[in-house]
Amino acid sequence: MARNRTKLTAEETRLEESHNRKAHWKRWGPYVSERAWGTVREDYSTYGSAWDYLPHDHARSRAYRWNEDGIAGISDRDQKVCFALALWNGRDPILKERMFGLTGNEGNHGEDVKEYYFYVDSTPTHSYMKYLYKYPQQEFPYRQLIDENRNRGKQASEFELIDTGVFDEDRYFDVVVEYAKADVEDILIRITATNHGPETASLNLLPTIWFRNTWSWDQEVTKPNLKLVTTVGVETAIELNEPELGRRWFQYEGTPELLFTENETNTQLLFNSPNASPHVKDGINNYVVNGVHEAVNPNLEGTKATANYSLRIESGQSATVRLRLSTAPQGFAEFDEVFAKRSEEADEFYATVIPTELSDDAKLVMRQSKSSVGITVA
Repeated sequence: MARNRTKLTAEETRLEESHNRKAHWKRWGPYVSERAWGTVREDYSTYGSAWDYLPHDHARSRAYRWNEDGIAGISDRDQKVCFALALWNGRDPILKERMFGLTGNEGNHGEDVKEYYFYVDSTPTHSYMKYLYKYPQQEFPYRQLIDENRNRGKQASEFELIDTGVFDEDRYFDVVVEYAKADVEDILIRITATNHGPETASLNLLPTIWFRNTWSWDQEVTKPNLKLVTTVGVETAIELNEPELGRRWFQYEGTPELLFTENETNTQLLFNSPNASPHVKDGINNYVVNGVHEAVNPNLEGTKATANYSLRIESGQSATVRLRLSTAPQGFAEFDEVFAKRSEEADEFYATVIPTELSDDAKLVMRQSKSSVGITVA
């Protein structure tokens, strides 16, 4: 429904600037898949058997060439630098780094993701985004989901994650990931985990930043680098050096444990071939879950890094982590003000495009459907 207005909203101004190439507001956005394993993107099998060539169990250990994945992830439009969230509840056999599902061969109705995640909000320029993931506090039932669905016929219903009982007694975390752009190249990140269970529960939040591996396939490509630095404006930060994007800084609040490795395939594990480096893609997983200290780089540098926040969250309580990715160290002084402003601007923008006569529920459905339209690299 059109409205008679003489002034553009802040989001409309950003869209106009983006369209006219005056400011590249869409350079960074939610361009990271929840799951890239088992698809034709990384299928080099002899007979085109993509599901078997790169199964979920290999995904944490094998560097992708064409497309990265992660939970609530963002990247630049060329996916050279990626950010996403990893989680660990202290019980899972692996870090929760990507969505788990059944391959086309495993599901009784074909390919099927067995997770609960929601795109809550987004503006077309991704100046504000909000994402919700529900993470069980019990061990994630990977094998049970595969076995139950594989044994069911096509006429039977699917066996879902909630059917396993891992959400009984509300023993799960709501993990909300929000983004707000202070500017085109200045992205604020807020992660809030809420314990809905009846008891205090442990949770490792691992906001992770890495480079898509381009150097292993082409020796002429200059390898990028991540390293811990002490810099002006903040006590410490992770400095990124990417040949085309240049330098930028990944800042984090508090005193998390910083872990560095290389985004390179663990060829020793997968192919019984010596690794090019002792620190490979699954190094952070092996350190956090299995306690293998030599799996991460003691020199605090590499091509993949995480800030490991080890939390104990009481029943009904929340914990929040704040981070920032920018081309200059900024700190967190105006962090909450920027978030409040971008959220308000999102409300203002959608008020101009959603009919006022709709019910609140209908407005919410329309807003969430329209916000997905902005997920484009155009």
